[in-house]
Amino acid sequence: MSEKQFDVRNPATEEIIETLNNNSEEEINEMIENAHHAFQKFKKTTTHERSALLYKWRELILEQEEEIALIMTKESGKPLKESKGEVKYATDYILWFAEEAKRTYGRAIPEHVDNKRLIVTRAPVGVVASITPWNFPAAMMTRKAAPALAAGCTFICKPAQDTPLTTMKFVDLAHEAGFDKDVIQYVNGSGKDVGKIFTSHELISKITYTGSTPVGKQLMEQSSSTLKKVTLELGGHAPLIVHADADIEKAVQGTIASKFRNAGQTCVCANRIYVHESIKDKFESSLKSEVNKLKVGNGQNESTDIGPVINSDGFEKIKSHIDDATSKGARVVTGGDSYKDGGYFVEPTILSEVIDDMKIMFEETFGPVIPIQTYNSLEEAIKKANDTPFGLAAYFFTENYATGIELYENLNYGVIGWNDGGPSAAHIPFGGMKESGFGREGGSEGIEPYLETKVASILL
Repeated sequence: MSEKQFDVRNPATEEIIETLNNNSEEEINEMIENAHHAFQKFKKTTTHERSALLYKWRELILEQEEEIALIMTKESGKPLKESKGEVKYATDYILWFAEEAKRTYGRAIPEHVDNKRLIVTRAPVGVVASITPWNFPAAMMTRKAAPALAAGCTFICKPAQDTPLTTMKFVDLAHEAGFDKDVIQYVNGSGKDVGKIFTSHELISKITYTGSTPVGKQLMEQSSSTLKKVTLELGGHAPLIVHADADIEKAVQGTIASKFRNAGQTCVCANRIYVHESIKDKFESSLKSEVNKLKVGNGQNESTDIGPVINSDGFEKIKSHIDDATSKGARVVTGGDSYKDGGYFVEPTILSEVIDDMKIMFEETFGPVIPIQTYNSLEEAIKKANDTPFGLAAYFFTENYATGIELYENLNYGVIGWNDGGPSAAHIPFGGMKESGFGREGGSEGIEPYLETKVASILL
């Protein structure tokens, strides 16, 4: 295989699914120029026209839900039932922004002199370049593409090279729905190379990125020379607090929902579990019982709950976190095993008696491992939860509303699940604080980064 090509592999078997070509710099520049020219026409379409195109795009995706889910499972390894859920989740964003397209309201401002009229309108920012991660190849793409298109922007997406096929299929279906081929496009290439082209190109007006914090910082720095608008959804290290008055069953199910989705390879996974000392044994026993029911295997098997991790780098990092913790005194409650069986598999693992200087407590593991630490006071739990440069997602379980309000108001995170292990939906704003990035995706806030505000001061 030449440097101009790359293989897409099934992480469950390491089988090559497809070999694709990387786009050259000349090709990418041409695509950006075409997107710029297409923008001049597309921005003049009505919000109702753009809404209708988005509705049609969603309809076509749902018609091919089974096929798309299989593509996603083959390239990402996630269980087929999760892939089907992600297709639905991805189309929820398209539906939401098909509706929001018609709500990009302006306003009239009361005049300060009698011979003036003041009008505020909203306009699309221009050509949007997107870089999306491998772990949610459908939802992360539509969470960016749908509001951009709804606003009247043209859109170019660079998917992760581990999982480009889902994005490519979505773009093809967008064209089938009636979007011009230059209004929404994809490019293939290394993130480093394509990122440099996107951030330096004068015709790109906005960069939107989901991925690691170091890369996000680099993209932001590179975008500064042309003052591009930037939305960043970056790394996380989510705490999950189980207070003394928590409903244990609810807390266990919420922990599993948060931690083991996509084999723990999500930016909002619960990475640090803080359990009140008084209920630690009860929680741990119940959690172990439920975790032991999870089945690891090829995601194409309907019974699989946890598929392989994406590649050898991810596999080795997870192993190193488990080894580091156990070498420093952590006790394996269940799991702890990892093995290569065609792909890279890690058993769902619970670690107890975890201390702060273990890597797993300050590095994002991105795998199916739960480290448990105890606390005595709520103040201690809040302090430990906030002791990180990240601020994307946090979770807590309590049946006391006053305790819940105190936790909600004092946890420095953009997305918080209160007795809820899955606090994300298309109509909810999603994004982080601190080094987890800025800007919000989803909700009524999600279209704002793709719009400029214009003011007309009219002298009569």
